[in-house]
Amino acid sequence: MQYKNAEECWGDILSDPQGKTDLLSEIEKFARKNNDPSNVVFGTSGWRGEIGIDYTFNNVKIVTSAIIEMFKAEDSDVMAALGVKSFEEIKKRGVIVGHDNRFLGPQFAETVIGLFQKDGVKCYYSGETTTPEFSAILEELNGACSINLTPSHNPAKWAGFKFNPSDGGPAGPEITKVIENIANRMMKDGVIIEDQKAEAYEKVDPVKLYDKYITRRGTIDIERIKEFIKNEDVLICIDHVHGSTRNRPLRLLGESDKIKYFRLEDDYLFGGIAPEPSSKNMRLVTDELNASNSKYKLGVIMDPDGDRIRFTDGATELPMNYFGAVALHFLHKYKNIKGVVAKSVATSNFANAIAEKLGIEIKETMVGFKNFRPFMLPTSKERAIVTFEESDGISAFNHTLEKDAIFGLLLAIEMMAVTKMNLGPYLVSIQEEFGYFFPDRAGVEVDRSLVGSPLKNKLAKIKEQIKINTEVNFGDNSKKVKDIITLDGTKVIFNDDSWLLIRPSGTEPKVRFYIETRSEDEKDIMFKKAEEITKSAIEA
Repeated sequence: MQYKNAEECWGDILSDPQGKTDLLSEIEKFARKNNDPSNVVFGTSGWRGEIGIDYTFNNVKIVTSAIIEMFKAEDSDVMAALGVKSFEEIKKRGVIVGHDNRFLGPQFAETVIGLFQKDGVKCYYSGETTTPEFSAILEELNGACSINLTPSHNPAKWAGFKFNPSDGGPAGPEITKVIENIANRMMKDGVIIEDQKAEAYEKVDPVKLYDKYITRRGTIDIERIKEFIKNEDVLICIDHVHGSTRNRPLRLLGESDKIKYFRLEDDYLFGGIAPEPSSKNMRLVTDELNASNSKYKLGVIMDPDGDRIRFTDGATELPMNYFGAVALHFLHKYKNIKGVVAKSVATSNFANAIAEKLGIEIKETMVGFKNFRPFMLPTSKERAIVTFEESDGISAFNHTLEKDAIFGLLLAIEMMAVTKMNLGPYLVSIQEEFGYFFPDRAGVEVDRSLVGSPLKNKLAKIKEQIKINTEVNFGDNSKKVKDIITLDGTKVIFNDDSWLLIRPSGTEPKVRFYIETRSEDEKDIMFKKAEEITKSAIEA
């Protein structure tokens, strides 16, 4: 069959992910031949596109060339943000290039490496690499920056391009805006860039370097974790969803019949599922745990690039809204780590309740892990005990500036080793002391023409419609508005400490709702109210 474009071909492939993998060769043809320009936008975590449609070899070469042009310009603000003094320094320290396990990952990586080498930049190739490993590699090799070719948890037809400066954290707008401007100028000019053969690059082992990094940093006690697994009646189930986290726990913790691994094999289409940590996707580990009589049980699921994770002990599931709060309690109480807690404005206030009672300062940021950088740098005056966001990302004191699923796994095992409790009972003990919180999220699609400033402007009207101390009706009941936070969208906090947050998606034609109630029964009515407020703002 002849396909008019990659979008048509992807539709056919995804209609039968098990039976039409051979059509991926057609997608590669589109990715190599399609020179149509795209609009490059680095969202909360890099530039993303659909393979063969807007994520093509020429567009990847354009973004890479934009980065090289940015380096050569040696703008003082950009160089400061990169943590280097000159292009000459970048050439010597080098760039680390790798990818997750997506289709065409190695080929896109060689394309990037070839262009850097043409301009004399030293290149390291890390192969299949998780997002947090790039942070560790940069520090261990004293690299200038990294290129991570991943769209994180997006579905199979997507690919991505993350850029990290020398400190290993996600690039801030002082870098990404420059890349966007140069790349989009090239796109507008219809630039076609010739291939440059990649050769003589240095291959590095990302797991070995990550192991060295976490051992040296010392936040996690690897030896205690190994002893716990060896000596206790424990079952650990890890679902890698065919992602780049595979083999990491095995190499870090060693062989053990008490650790079971799921979905390790290559599968560019992820078995037809959206490869994200979710209750639905956790069934493999949950079923395995529930069939076991082990005293200690832990199940986790990670996304393809290893920066998101969700937890369960078989009986209780812990999304990051809960696990992050538990991590705060554990690191402060049991590991005596002092500092602040940094969380996004869309994240549960469960951690706030713990922090307030323990005398820990709370720092709320905009959505996006890059906003935690001021509290994660070793030189920060206010260093975070833990940083986390509701979308299943976590890091902690003296660890990477990127969120890290492997770190989350190791931390969860150490929690069991120290507290002698499974995660569910540990969570309940904390809830009984600090209160019960019930967070959730949802959203609605909007017309594509509203994406960007038009939608932001319409949603900004919410703060004009709702004021502090006004009463808001919820069916037969009402709540008084206690506070309004407009850091990222509009967050309305009520007098019982329940809240709703309404914000536009940074990457899709959607409005996202985040809510938290003090009773499970209130969730539906809170979502209904968020939708009602949104509709009123858009139609105004």
